[in-house]
Amino acid sequence: VQLQASGGGLVQAGGSLKLSCVASSRTISNNGMGWFRQAPGKEREFVAAVDWRGGTTTYADSAKDRFTISRDNAKNTIYLQMNNLKPDDTALYYCAVDLGPSGSTRRDRYRYWGQGTLVTVSS
Repeated sequence: VQLQASGGGLVQAGGSLKLSCVASSRTISNNGMGWFRQAPGKEREFVAAVDWRGGTTTYADSAKDRFTISRDNAKNTIYLQMNNLKPDDTALYYCAVDLGPSGSTRRDRYRYWGQGTLVTVSS
């Protein structure tokens, strides 16, 4: 599976961005999907996940009430709507395919990773 993430950019604090991640070469409709991020000098961390149907979502505390993960299986695509962005959200954002259907918070559950899209939030 190849994953292509897009939608990152430079935004002021309080602004919004919507990330997209398109999967190619095979369907992801049976897999949970997740977004992770990695800031300079830090470990890659979980942001949000969605189960295979899009009915169950999970968020890191830092993302709750500000970010929304969703998916469109017909388009083989997942999204991350990010509102009220903060400078601490600055990171490279990665989408990934869960080995199972549920959308795990654990990084080691994800097998395929996109190349990342950079989000920079200025204060």
